[in-house]
Amino acid sequence: MSAAEPALHPHLRALYSAHHGWLQGWLRKKLGNAFDAADLAQDTFVRLLSAPEDTPEKQADWQLREPRAYLTLIAKRLMANLYRRRSLEQAYLEALGAMPEPMAPSPEQQAIILETLQEIDAMLDGLAPAVRQAFLLAQLEGLGYAEIAARLAVSERTVKRYMAEAMARCILLTSE
Repeated sequence: MSAAEPALHPHLRALYSAHHGWLQGWLRKKLGNAFDAADLAQDTFVRLLSAPEDTPEKQADWQLREPRAYLTLIAKRLMANLYRRRSLEQAYLEALGAMPEPMAPSPEQQAIILETLQEIDAMLDGLAPAVRQAFLLAQLEGLGYAEIAARLAVSERTVKRYMAEAMARCILLTSE
């Protein structure tokens, strides 16, 4: 192990050695693609490595009672993110295809727009459904709080609270 390589606990090495191949095979069956399976299997273990120090798996010295169930849970979340990201990309590409050629953004602008859309999607994913709906109605449809309250069958005060929560999340994510 080089000096630059982080020291890994032996249990994490054992977890990787014992389950990486199985996880990659499981993902290959689910995804039907060996390349995506390899990426997501690796990302699953990266998630474990980057988990905060106060998580159960780090406190328990990486000795998990049901390691495959835990790895599967992480991998399923990563698969959901992959599908959502690809769906977003596909919708964006379809919207680009519908644009007249002179109006289409440059490849660099397209990459920036796509990255921004993915960041917005991640931000919205962390909001409660009602908060997300209120935010989208305000931002995409330009509705006022009274109109949003009527659509969602809540009070204007609740809409204000929803919007404050959504804006706070936006500020939090942009300051990171």
